[in-house]
Amino acid sequence: MSRVDGDTAVRRPTVRPIGYGLLRTGRRASFLLHRRAAVVALALTAATAAVCVAYLCLGESLIAPADAVKALLHTQYGIGQPTPNDLVVGTLRLPRMTLGLLVGAAFGIAGALIQTVARNPLASPDIIGVTQGASAVTVGAMTYGVTSFGVLPYVSVAGGLAAAALVYVFAWRGGLQATRFVLIGIGFAVALRSITQLFLTKGDYLVAQQAKVWMTGSLNGRGWDEATPLGWALLFLLPAVLWAARAQRTVSMDDDTATALGVRLGRVRLGLATLGIVLAAMATGAAGPVDFVALLAPQIARRMTRTAQIPLLCSALTGAFIVVAADLLARKAFAPTELPVGVLTAAVGAPYLIYLLLTSGGRGRSSRNGGTTA
Repeated sequence: MSRVDGDTAVRRPTVRPIGYGLLRTGRRASFLLHRRAAVVALALTAATAAVCVAYLCLGESLIAPADAVKALLHTQYGIGQPTPNDLVVGTLRLPRMTLGLLVGAAFGIAGALIQTVARNPLASPDIIGVTQGASAVTVGAMTYGVTSFGVLPYVSVAGGLAAAALVYVFAWRGGLQATRFVLIGIGFAVALRSITQLFLTKGDYLVAQQAKVWMTGSLNGRGWDEATPLGWALLFLLPAVLWAARAQRTVSMDDDTATALGVRLGRVRLGLATLGIVLAAMATGAAGPVDFVALLAPQIARRMTRTAQIPLLCSALTGAFIVVAADLLARKAFAPTELPVGVLTAAVGAPYLIYLLLTSGGRGRSSRNGGTTA
């Protein structure tokens, strides 16, 4: 900022919030960067990279990190000579690990967006019925012969959007109150689970068995056919995610302040919620409803960064770490039995949900006066 008085230019100091630094990318472009969030993001990146190395090296056959790198270079880039580990690393473990990273990141961002809009730590997609809606419609489609993994993600998105719309309509009473929104979402989740079970009893036995494994949230048997479409979808939605990261600050305002600043808060909230629902439904279509990742990741990220808004990047990294680490544990700790990754995430997430229910105390206010809180 500068003020010109005659021939003298007086440069006023830039005022920045406490804890933020100014990142300049050019003469005109600059961004506020939360220092602690940046450090946490780097630490999460390192931790996720470490668990990925362990994922590629550990299993029924133990592979040295150097040998795993050689197998990766040959299978993915054609560098070097064929190795005995090419099949295990490049064909079996790498695609599954990549899908776990993408699914975890999608659930982490989805949970952060929905919790931001609702201002309630309980308002994650797997609590308010979004993933259950995606599951019900997907299992119904599988029951009636739609088993292509190229189609199921789109079916899941439709089911998740429909479920979220119903929850929103039934929860709206001149405003969106936190406790009512969560309780109605839980009620819809239970009802949709019952509908899913009904589809399972009506379908073919083999299809029902396939659907049951999918419903637990599993990466077993998944590969590039599921990871590639999800990766392209996340890349396509990246501009929307970047917009969401900037829009979070306006959503945290009360309605009167936002209106005075010319912000169309209703449209912003709708955009954030829709993006979160689409991400959660796409992840559900790729790997099934991996429970509680969308609940845990944003809260863990927020507690580590101590920021006012839930950081989307840290939420994505936390979700990716949780899914890959849980799937590694599911493969290794219970060998030769291989558990679905959703079993382990549920074992961790369920106690945390109970903790949130005990500590939330039903506190909330209408979104008409600034959204809902808990």
